[in-house]
Amino acid sequence: MNLPNKLSILRICFIPFVMFFYLQPFWTWGKIVAVVLFVLAVLTDTLDGYIARKYNMVTDLGKLLDTNADKILVLSALLMVICDNTIMAPYGVIVATIIIGRDMIISAFRQIAASKNFVMAADKLGKIKAIFTDIAMIMFMLLSYFNLITINETFVYVYTICSYVILGIAVVLTIWSMLNYIIKNRKVLSKE
Repeated sequence: MNLPNKLSILRICFIPFVMFFYLQPFWTWGKIVAVVLFVLAVLTDTLDGYIARKYNMVTDLGKLLDTNADKILVLSALLMVICDNTIMAPYGVIVATIIIGRDMIISAFRQIAASKNFVMAADKLGKIKAIFTDIAMIMFMLLSYFNLITINETFVYVYTICSYVILGIAVVLTIWSMLNYIIKNRKVLSKE
């Protein structure tokens, strides 16, 4: 197993620790630890992709691990901030449905493509979407912490609005990247 694959596995191993520190009820600072661990996990994503491409270490296992590790990491963070109502429930459920739906549709496309020996490359729009989604999750995890401590209300109000704006951009990019992906790869379905 090469280094990029080990980094993807490490990212998966970070997830239970992120969840534990974020959801535990004993220490307020646990949310900060969760944010730090989440950021480290996100950085392993950047690092494993860089190493895999630079040193020609891209493998089928790595593609599978990397994609699924990213999905599990983001969805666990999203579910945590929905669970503690940092993202208000109706909006959180809508966002989760859009993100999960997009991932399921793209995964189905990739499975169909693989059955036809067609490679569907990731595109830059998907990477930009991932960056905004990661930033939104970090912002909401921090917002959860801010809601537990005594802090300037105006700051929290402005920060909350900024968090929702970044999340909104992530959702728009999620939909846009899915449509772009489908349109660019529609030939995969041409014989269906």
